[in-house]
Amino acid sequence: MMFTFVYTSWEGTANDSRVFLDAIGRQENGLTHPNEGYYYVVDSGYINMLGFLTPYRGERYHLRDYEGQECAPRGLKKLFNYTHLSLRNVIKWCFDVFKAHFTVLKNMSNYHLNRQHLVPIACFVLHNFIRSQGRGDRMFREYENEDMLIDGDGEGEGEGRPIPNIDLSPSNVALMSNVRDEITKKKCGEIAHTVVGDVL
Repeated sequence: MMFTFVYTSWEGTANDSRVFLDAIGRQENGLTHPNEGYYYVVDSGYINMLGFLTPYRGERYHLRDYEGQECAPRGLKKLFNYTHLSLRNVIKWCFDVFKAHFTVLKNMSNYHLNRQHLVPIACFVLHNFIRSQGRGDRMFREYENEDMLIDGDGEGEGEGRPIPNIDLSPSNVALMSNVRDEITKKKCGEIAHTVVGDVL
């Protein structure tokens, strides 16, 4: 529940994908590409491109849809999306703890623009410091409860490598779609088989 990359200075109305593509497209930002076999888990608003794993579009995948049910989502794509959202749920917890700690961000003072973007950066640093000290912060304890659902539409080895020029070619997007399909068939197929086996 710590932040590893922060990108500020964009206006709040900017489209997330536009900010994201700008962040990964600038070498000077130092955003690293995940090592082979690892992926950034991103929501369906982003492009399913190499290194960035999106859910399947058009498949219902809200965690609350399955809360309290004994059965898993039916169909491999729905199961993949359910698992994908479960991973992203941890990311959402982190942001919720951050926003609860630093309410100053909701009503930002009218600082000059060249200083205003530094306030969130300071808050992210403080957030990581609080988390790293492990002093049993109440907010972190509350959001570490694995049963907490925050709905919304494993650590890699090494530090990754710099992201080269962004390749949004159809072949690159298709390659990542194939990776997602392979994960779905292999991992979600194993999960589905285990669930069925347990029921039988």
